[in-house]
Amino acid sequence: MATPQFTIVPARLHHAAANAAIYAHHVLHGTASYEIEPPDEAEMAARMAKVLGAGWPWLVACDPGGGVIGFAYASQFRDRAAYRFACENSIYVRHDRRGEGIGRALLALLIVAAERAGFRQMVAVIGGAEIASARLHAACGFVEAGRLEAIGRKHARWLDTLYMQRALGPGDSAPPEAEPA
Repeated sequence: MATPQFTIVPARLHHAAANAAIYAHHVLHGTASYEIEPPDEAEMAARMAKVLGAGWPWLVACDPGGGVIGFAYASQFRDRAAYRFACENSIYVRHDRRGEGIGRALLALLIVAAERAGFRQMVAVIGGAEIASARLHAACGFVEAGRLEAIGRKHARWLDTLYMQRALGPGDSAPPEAEPA
């Protein structure tokens, strides 16, 4: 078995340009994101700063030369306080590096990092109900939690959104330590 040709490290704001470039390809050519116009480097940096500033994980996969070839992050699922223990993940791999195990490695480490950040549930909101993304999440312990049919429209197609979910740590079997029982 070949050794993976990448490393995964915590993201820093100087990774914003590379993250924006990776994401731009998916926005323009894919259905995983329902954005139509890709965010620029400044907007990506602002998104990263929000996640990192909250103490949530953002990871990057880098090739041996230090070039970013993928990223993943987790942020609170919704803004309301009762969602504070649930996160949504996002994973994007550079289009020419898909199929090398980068997404799976990112997701495996993101699950650990999100649990350390205090999250108890992780939700994948899979735009376009992308089969590869659904398979990736299923391989990492996610189960289907629901589907919204024809909820988005992009590239002249109606798109479903698939929701998948998995527990982190003790999940809902015990209250969080910071909260009275």
